[in-house]
Amino acid sequence: MKRLLIVEDDRALGDGLCLALKDPALELTLCRTLSAARTALGAEDFDLLVLDVNLPDGNGLDLLRRLRDRGDPTPVILLTANDMETDIVAGLESGADDYVTKPFSLAVLRARVNAQLRRGDKTPAQGGPIVLENFSFDFDRMEFRRDGRLIDLSKTEQKLLRLLVENRGRTLPRELLVDRIWTDGAEYVDENALSVTVKRLRGKLEENPSKPRYLKTVYGIGYTWTTGEKEG
Repeated sequence: MKRLLIVEDDRALGDGLCLALKDPALELTLCRTLSAARTALGAEDFDLLVLDVNLPDGNGLDLLRRLRDRGDPTPVILLTANDMETDIVAGLESGADDYVTKPFSLAVLRARVNAQLRRGDKTPAQGGPIVLENFSFDFDRMEFRRDGRLIDLSKTEQKLLRLLVENRGRTLPRELLVDRIWTDGAEYVDENALSVTVKRLRGKLEENPSKPRYLKTVYGIGYTWTTGEKEG
């Protein structure tokens, strides 16, 4: 059984989330303050955290940063009324796996929750190839296949692909990708280099690069990898 922690101070919304996400295979815990959430996280392990940003005793991003600083990989979906690009980027750079801005559809949130829980089911053993639908990516052996056929990738394309598939389901900001890919001391990398690398990678992996199914752009923020599964 999966365990989900919801941190939301609005009583009506918190109760509504519990009702919308109720499932025999899911155990729900609802906290209305950061303090209660810290206590719950200290006592139990959870498979997913749905976290409101603005809480009566503090900011949810502080809790998120504390989890990531201590190496806790629990997936986190942020709930926020802040839909400014800077707020969204701040949440993602703090370690959030996804975000939903208020007001939102409960059906959409349920789909996002299911997607994160499925992602946890499919995390491969460290060191082995990552198998996603008809792809097999072995970064240790530098062997990349689609439908069993080898694909030749440059070192830069490999770095980009690895960042995206190891963080699949999470939007990675352009600034983070540039910083992580070009780590050889090149201080003035043209940001267009990332766009070019994305275009080349899509050309090698996507059936229709102009309408990508896997390597998707999140406009104004960055890029994300999706396996193309239908969200339930």
